[in-house]
Formats: sequence, C-alpha cells, structure tokens
Amino acid sequence: MEHPFLIFGWILEKIGLGHFAHAYPHVVYSWVVMAMLIGIGFLATRTITMIPGKLQNFFELLISSIEDFMVENTGEEGRWFFPIVGTIFIYIFVSNLVGLVPGFFPPTASLNTTASCALVVFFMTHYIGIKYHGIHYIHHFTGPVWWMIPIILPIEIIGHLARVLSLSFRLFGNMMGHELVLIILFVLAGAFFAPLPIMAMGIFVALVQAFVFFLLSVMYFTGSMEHAH
Repeated sequence: MEHPFLIFGWILEKIGLGHFAHAYPHVVYSWVVMAMLIGIGFLATRTITMIPGKLQNFFELLISSIEDFMVENTGEEGRWFFPIVGTIFIYIFVSNLVGLVPGFFPPTASLNTTASCALVVFFMTHYIGIKYHGIHYIHHFTGPVWWMIPIILPIEIIGHLARVLSLSFRLFGNMMGHELVLIILFVLAGAFFAPLPIMAMGIFVALVQAFVFFLLSVMYFTGSMEHAH
C-alpha cells in the first residue's frame, strides 16, 4: 500500500526529485532520521558542563543506561563495541517513532532498511569472533570433534544466515503492519481520531522492537566472544 502523503516526498517533488522520493521513501526518511540524530547530538554536546542541563542530563542517562545494560551481559571486554549497538538501538527507535508523525514514513517499515541493519550485525558478529579467537573461531562452526563437522557445519551456517532473516523480518513485519493499520485508520476514520489509540500503542511498539533488535545483537556479539565448546 502506498503512503497517501509524505511531507519530504512532496518537498523533493517540488525540486524535481519526486520519482526518487516516491520510489525510495525509506532512503529519504533514513536521511531525515540521521539528520535529526546529528542535530540532536550536536545540541546535546555543544555545551557539556560539570552541572548538566536537562538535555545533557537526559542523554547521559540514556547512554549510560544502554551501556550499563550491555556491559552486564558482555562484561567489560564488550565495552568497545558499545558505540555500534548503541547507535543501532537509537537509530531503530527513532526510525520507528517517526512513523507516528503524520506525513512521515518509518524507514524500518522497509525490508531494505531492516536487512541492512541485520547485515551490519551479521558481519560485526564474525569480526568480533575473529578478533578474539583468530583462526580458532572456526571451531564455533565445526563442533567439538572432527567427525561431527559434516553435521554441525551446515547447521551452524544455516543458523547464522537465519539470524539475518530473523532480525530483518521481525522488525520489518511489526513496523509495516503498524504502518498499514495507521494508514487504513487515517483514510477511513481520521476525522474521528480513530488512529490515536494505535499511535499511543505505537510508542511502546517502537521501543520494544528497537530493544529486541538491540538485545539480540548483544547476544550474538557475546556468543562470538565466547570460546567454542
């Protein structure tokens, strides 16, 4: 179902980029989300003080909470990859939230966006495994004894590839489903404020889906750090 009206699609259409905006709304609104995060990050860090203001206090609480949760699950050794999992969580959460604004399209309602995030997690998982174990990381795929390799290796490869599908389709399905429900309610009963309860619930859905993606990413990273057995 095509979105009835997108603000940035209309703006880009006025400057001759309408075809791109309508064909790739997830790309356009990914740029919007990135611009928002860069702008908010700039405002939050331009005047860092020992006695933080409200904005600095909020972001310090947010970042420290995410970091503390991650370190509790990975240990101190996992602190170095906090920037990537923290970025994934915040980006997905804000991408989910913008879909609640009329005229905005959530980038995570596109399989292209969720698959790209899942691929980042996939390759980062194996980078961490190689970083910690070197060539011995192969034992994560071969099992404890050599004669089980023909059985264990295909299962492990399929399992790791399935992670990409799982991360991609879980987030995409939930956000696309929520977006379709909102569009239908706006078209059929927008004048009666019918979408408002769904929009309120959407805040919770946006947070849960971002947290699930973040949590699974941390679990995959932690698993690649552990020794094979």
